[in-house]
Amino acid sequence: MYTLELLAILIYFLILLTIGYFSYRKSLSASDFIIGSRSLNYMLTALAAHASDMSSWIFLAYPATIFSRGMIGAWVAIGLITCMYLNWVWIAPKIRVATEQFNSLTFSSFFESRLGDTSGLIRLFSAAILVVFYTIYISAGLTGLGDLLTTLFKIDYGVAILIGILIVIPYVFSGGYVTLAWIDLFQGSFLLLVIIGVPLYLLGKVGGLEGISKSMETYHLSQSLFPNFSIATWISVISSTFGWGLGYFGQPHIVTKFMGIRNVSEIHKSKWVGMSWMTLSLSAATLVGLVAIPFFGQGSIGNPEEIFIRMVQNCFSSFIVGFILCAILAATINAMSSQVLVLTSSLTEDFYKRLFNPNASSKELLAVSRLGVIIVGLIAFFIAWSKTHSIYILVEYAWSGIGASFGPLVLLSLYSERVNKYGAWGGILGGGIISAFWPLINLHIPYAISPLLPAFFAGMLLILVISELTKAKHKPRTH
Repeated sequence: MYTLELLAILIYFLILLTIGYFSYRKSLSASDFIIGSRSLNYMLTALAAHASDMSSWIFLAYPATIFSRGMIGAWVAIGLITCMYLNWVWIAPKIRVATEQFNSLTFSSFFESRLGDTSGLIRLFSAAILVVFYTIYISAGLTGLGDLLTTLFKIDYGVAILIGILIVIPYVFSGGYVTLAWIDLFQGSFLLLVIIGVPLYLLGKVGGLEGISKSMETYHLSQSLFPNFSIATWISVISSTFGWGLGYFGQPHIVTKFMGIRNVSEIHKSKWVGMSWMTLSLSAATLVGLVAIPFFGQGSIGNPEEIFIRMVQNCFSSFIVGFILCAILAATINAMSSQVLVLTSSLTEDFYKRLFNPNASSKELLAVSRLGVIIVGLIAFFIAWSKTHSIYILVEYAWSGIGASFGPLVLLSLYSERVNKYGAWGGILGGGIISAFWPLINLHIPYAISPLLPAFFAGMLLILVISELTKAKHKPRTH
């Protein structure tokens, strides 16, 4: 049985290695490695932005929320779809133009140029935030890979996450931004096929929508987006919707995909391709969670984040199981590779070049980037190995920290001339610190509130207030 599953996975990864090989020649400089020299077409940009977003979360963590809470959990998807659409409309065109004007390859280099910060503190603070939260984010992806490989092949969890690292690092090594974009295109298409096909196939086996409804009634799960109109429900809805959705404005591994499109006029087409993919995939992931309710029943599975894996194993042949579960590997690798690339790019541009060798050659920077890939991978390995939290909690924590640190500053840098470097310092640090410590604060509040909500608006307020108080000291650059 394991032989057939392994054969399917090996065939799948042979395809990916082939894609990596043919795109390797395009990664000739640090600019190529980090941002693809702004050469991507609208289709590559769309799938790169969206497929690098979801990770194993879309197969494991999100369906588990629907399985455990019912339809009220779908507000997470509604918030993500709504805010990602606004991301395409509000952020994508402006960030593409602005970063080219300032010749910026990373978030922090754009902020530094836009706000005229010659101190290097924006770069330093940005890199520090990315190191803290992205290593947690990457470890969440490794945890998902570890769970998948452990369940599939009954191997030790530590060995499983080590295999995950050994899978991801060659992809980032092989060609950087352009290679990952082509891999995202292939894997995004494959992921969509699987996430739609599996629940539709299993729907008939659980009695269709009527079977789901009866089962949800039996287990007292919400069949409505609004099970009631209590204060607790409203807080849950708002926290689920905006506690995830607002994070899109500040995720470097997503926003940098907008920076790589070759022509701003193609963003409109890219938006509709990407949003169609996202809406279909999240709707199908919701159906995965719903189908699992009558398939398993509440309390019959120890870890709800394994429902997709278990359903596939129970209903398909070993060879098909291997191919289907490659979709989880695809989603995880897409996200992890993009996150590792952004983090190592920041370490290269913001630490090494800015603080140690301003005159470093492109070849030297490329070597440093690849060394960074190895270091980041090792740190994430040890975090994943401890396995202290679920994938959902790890992703929410990292997503909130990054989104709160950079989202308000991205919006205000693009739309306000009143922002200055002092406000940026306060916003980056304030948003990140509040998000980091919010879980401890939330223990003393009767309602569970996502870290992103208080941290995002606190970060925005800090930027505006500090910029206003220091406006006599500094005039921001706008062009």
